[in-house]
Amino acid sequence: MISYISGLLKYISEEYIIVDNGGIGYNIAVSPKTAASLPGMDEAVCIYTYMSVSDSGIALYGFASMEELELFNSIIGVSGIGPKGALGILGSLSPSQFVMAVLTDDIKTLSNAPGVGKKTAQRLVLELKDKLDSSKAIDDAGLDLSTPISGGGEKAEAVQALEVLGFGRTEALKAVEAVYLESMTTEKTISLALKVLGR
Repeated sequence: MISYISGLLKYISEEYIIVDNGGIGYNIAVSPKTAASLPGMDEAVCIYTYMSVSDSGIALYGFASMEELELFNSIIGVSGIGPKGALGILGSLSPSQFVMAVLTDDIKTLSNAPGVGKKTAQRLVLELKDKLDSSKAIDDAGLDLSTPISGGGEKAEAVQALEVLGFGRTEALKAVEAVYLESMTTEKTISLALKVLGR
């Protein structure tokens, strides 16, 4: 198993890159997001990799961070989703957006990823919901509340989660305030707020 490849970036496209390591050029499939995050040509890079071995051959899939690779491994563990499908999902959603979409049963957001229909999105939620960490997703998104929110931690976490999913602070706050009841869990608050927001 090849865990990562470091070397000089020799070619870059939206679908794959070539990294020169010790005079050998490694062809590594990447998402457009990963490709856009890389430095320029002939610059040093370190790409975390997953090696796929199948009847059609051997392929390397690359990621800019270990977090993305770990999430990729979780996604390909879902029945019916292969490496190409998982790469497509991570190419359209950031790790934080994907995690929050799964945790909040946001089928619409998941279905927007290429190759992911409603049934596949439902399978992602069913098989991954208990395995993903919402607090880590919020931390990774770099969000924090600059002003206190009445109602305590659950409301604040719900607002942050909605921000991760792409909603503005104001609309997220309004939706949470509209549905929140005392002692309601964060997950329930997010789920109800998403309905108010039309998802």
